[in-house]
Amino acid sequence: MKEETNLTSIIIPTHNGLHLLTSCIEAIRRHTEVPYEIIVVDNGSTDGTQEYCIQAKLTIVALPRNEGFPAACNKGLSIASGEQLLLLNNDVLVTPRWLSNMLRALYSADEVGIVGPVTNYASGRQQKDIVWRTLEEFMQIAEQHNQADPAKWLEVQRLVGLCFLFKRKLWERLGPLDERFSPGHYEDDDYCYRARRQAFRLLMCGDTLVYHAGSASFAAVNPKGWNSLIERNRRKFIDKWGIDPWIYM
Repeated sequence: MKEETNLTSIIIPTHNGLHLLTSCIEAIRRHTEVPYEIIVVDNGSTDGTQEYCIQAKLTIVALPRNEGFPAACNKGLSIASGEQLLLLNNDVLVTPRWLSNMLRALYSADEVGIVGPVTNYASGRQQKDIVWRTLEEFMQIAEQHNQADPAKWLEVQRLVGLCFLFKRKLWERLGPLDERFSPGHYEDDDYCYRARRQAFRLLMCGDTLVYHAGSASFAAVNPKGWNSLIERNRRKFIDKWGIDPWIYM
């Protein structure tokens, strides 16, 4: 199937993460060679995020308070105009050919619904052992790594929501992310599970490496409640589906 070439909507939720967001936006603008739009959803920040977005001529959805990651994603998705929809953490730095590689995988078959890259920091199979000392060195490694290669695509049961690309038709079928998982964690597992129940396939793009600082926003907001939040949302997943995500993952 030929690769889709129309617009991809990149939705970036953020809360008092201007120091991360500026680098994230800069990397997108430097390394994205296919049509895209950026939608920043600001979860009640007080660090100048809104002023930056206006100055940088970005589309911004300004929420009066922090409503969490799933709700922010849903607000962004509701105004997105792209045929491809991409949820991106503000602590991710994209790399050369990142989006074109993932689009190629997304449109490799009609039943492929969601794709995601490999990275230096993630739960599950998307994390790869990479030896690097500086961010500049990481980018050099990614430049060499990101050569389109379908042999490196792998069908998986889940993808982490740090860089989460899916077709509009999947979103129209599944609807929004489940906000019961706010402020975040397991909303991506839930979406993957729902997609697979609708016979969509998930592909991990081993030919696309991006940098992830590693849950920087959540750690800043919930430094002590991190583990309890993860366990609470795991229980919500079990209550909803009757299956432990740790088993099926």
